[in-house]
Amino acid sequence: MFGKRTSFGGNSQTGTQARPVPPVQPRPDPARQDKGASGSSSASRSGREDVIDVQAAQATARDNSYFQTKSSIFSALIDSIDLSQLATMDQDSAREEIRDIVAEIIALKNFVMSISEQEDLLDDICNDVLGYGPLEPLLARDDIADIMVNGSQRCYIEVAGRVKLTNVRFRDDAHLMNVCQRIVSQVGRRVDESSPICDARLPDGSRVNVIAPPLAIDGPTLTIRKFKKDKLTLPQLVRYGSISEEGAEVLRILGRVRANVLISGGTGSGKTTLLNCLTAFIEKDERVITCEDSAELQLQQPHVVRLETRPPNLEGEGEITMRELVRNCLRMRPERIIVGEVRGPEAFDLLQAMNTGHDGSMGTLHANSPREALSRLESMITMGGFSLPSRTIREMIVSSIDVIVQAARLRDGSRRITHISEVLGMEGDVIVTQDVFLYDVMGEDSGGNLLGRHRSTGITKPHFTEKARYYNEEAALVQALEASNIEHHEAIR
Repeated sequence: MFGKRTSFGGNSQTGTQARPVPPVQPRPDPARQDKGASGSSSASRSGREDVIDVQAAQATARDNSYFQTKSSIFSALIDSIDLSQLATMDQDSAREEIRDIVAEIIALKNFVMSISEQEDLLDDICNDVLGYGPLEPLLARDDIADIMVNGSQRCYIEVAGRVKLTNVRFRDDAHLMNVCQRIVSQVGRRVDESSPICDARLPDGSRVNVIAPPLAIDGPTLTIRKFKKDKLTLPQLVRYGSISEEGAEVLRILGRVRANVLISGGTGSGKTTLLNCLTAFIEKDERVITCEDSAELQLQQPHVVRLETRPPNLEGEGEITMRELVRNCLRMRPERIIVGEVRGPEAFDLLQAMNTGHDGSMGTLHANSPREALSRLESMITMGGFSLPSRTIREMIVSSIDVIVQAARLRDGSRRITHISEVLGMEGDVIVTQDVFLYDVMGEDSGGNLLGRHRSTGITKPHFTEKARYYNEEAALVQALEASNIEHHEAIR
């Protein structure tokens, strides 16, 4: 009766089952008929287009019928169920209760549908009442990296680095706002006209951003950066081609020897994923404190303290900024401080922490190259109101940060670690860096996928070798860099 659904929401109307819409018949074109054999290919193409139009019209009719049917059943469900009692039940019991009532409503209203159609309708209504409505099927998929809802009628997803339009839509903007409120209220936040921008997270740590009217002109906009159920590891990044085996060994050593690491990259380049991978090599007896705007990091160590910023309340009071969290960390006897993302004046406090005995601290920031990351770090400190000379700030950066790891999202949608660069020192007023590991783009295949290789730059004893020697990792570091020196191997041949 309903066929394949293109939405998981209904409309606001109630009533009985809609009258089916007759299929649209293609109109004959006299001009096309007169063209004879010479116009046969054009006629065939136009015929296919007519068939597609008919199928689209039939699908739209089925959708409208489904919307009206679901709306009628949903209204009857709300009238007959005690929502306060439902809130006291666990998820499975509440779902079974709703399914029983919906089945009775379908029988009483004499809706004719197959068992599979009835099951689909039951799932949709349960998701609307108990979950995140139309988003539930997308959140259940582990291959989706981002969900982007642009108003109630358009929803995009990113799969394998490519953005695709889905057939998911909401009943209206109010329905979408209800889902947004349900998401942000779980972490004690709100989104409405008085506070139209909100950052939140799902229970699994997935990052959520909501921007509502009047700022969003075409309706509420919801963006979810999904995390995989199984946390990515360095061996998996090697398998996906994000880094070579030798490069992964260098990263492992950096995490192990307590180097101060800054992870740089653009939006969606995999900075948080890479930070999670590096933290996997922190010793289990170390006390680690994380500071984030939205708690996304998934550290596996037993001694981890997770801190999260807080927005102001309705009166504009009670805000806790990232800088206050980082400063408070210094009073909590941390061995490592992990800052989810450096965005402002907290950069100064992170550098202070790195430079005062908290070796192995890490953070991420938005930048397109290691050199740009250093410039952004300096500008963020300056914008924080610190009246320090530029040379003093740069000396602080040099004495604090050991390595910058650059992540990038390439034009084919793939994510690669393109630079492992170390900070050497100062020459005059300029910070000196040197690349230890690079990714070279060699070309692209017939499918438009970029081809490249990771290689060392020939430096077998970088500046952080001293730390590697202290932790008995020097031999492993030199071996990994020598093995990835492609130019040296080609010269030998």
